[in-house]
Amino acid sequence: MKATDRQPRRGGRSALSMIERLTAVSTVRPASGMTVTFDVREQPHDDVIERVERGLGVELDRSSVVYGIYGVTEGFRSTRGTWVRVECRPRWRGPGASWIGLEAASAIPGVLKPEWFQSTTWVDEERGQVWRADELELITSPSVDASGGLVAAAALPDSWWHDMRASLAELGKYETKLVGMPQAHLATRIGQVFEGVDTTVDEWATAHADLHWSNVTTDGHLLDWGDWGAAPRGYDAATLWQASLPDAALAERVQHEFAADLETRSGKLSQLLKCANVIRIARNRGMVTPLLEPAKAAVPALLAELQA
Repeated sequence: MKATDRQPRRGGRSALSMIERLTAVSTVRPASGMTVTFDVREQPHDDVIERVERGLGVELDRSSVVYGIYGVTEGFRSTRGTWVRVECRPRWRGPGASWIGLEAASAIPGVLKPEWFQSTTWVDEERGQVWRADELELITSPSVDASGGLVAAAALPDSWWHDMRASLAELGKYETKLVGMPQAHLATRIGQVFEGVDTTVDEWATAHADLHWSNVTTDGHLLDWGDWGAAPRGYDAATLWQASLPDAALAERVQHEFAADLETRSGKLSQLLKCANVIRIARNRGMVTPLLEPAKAAVPALLAELQA
């Protein structure tokens, strides 16, 4: 689905060359008194937007801006009928794998996702930031979350589930050196809540690694490719299952649709990890969330199956 017939010019640097070019940035630490945080929702940066326009050769519709929840990303429609995502991060932090996630994901075949066209990146000495802007295909279908949340998710047609399984199957076969969920992190998070669990993952697959209802659209596109990479088999399905827990029928639907992955050992470890995260966060914050009770209810069966 394209919003226009006009094709943006291509000419962004490769993911590898950009990482090499910015490697030195990751070793820089903030000098005394240097501002290392920047909130695009509140702080003026018209010069940044103008540089994005020059770098990508587009004009941005300022009135269409959508901000990320942490104030480090923003997106705009362009007059070319594309979408431009702008992100900043402190210079001392460096790029990291997520910095090139959109660009790297463009090579994955057979997955319904926005097409990536080009990018521009530079160091902002005055603000102590590094900026990156990516020009993407404009997807006009809303996310499932934006179109009605769990109610909309429960009403998705069989064809949606079929297409999502197909996308995740193709993604799972793609070979990458990026890591979406490391073994060590999984073991640590599970161990913080549950003792005596063998957390060794025996099957790995490439995953989107952030597959909740805000990152999938009503026509099946997968959005937000900052975290993708190798993960335990079934990790994406477990993430979608966790997001569905407040609706028991929807959570069961996810279990049914992705049973081939979720019933594996790695799939059960992924589910236990998601439960551990829900329980740990609720415990640390001292608050009950809509995910807590259904996550706790799922734990005994998962532990029994993993320890059998």
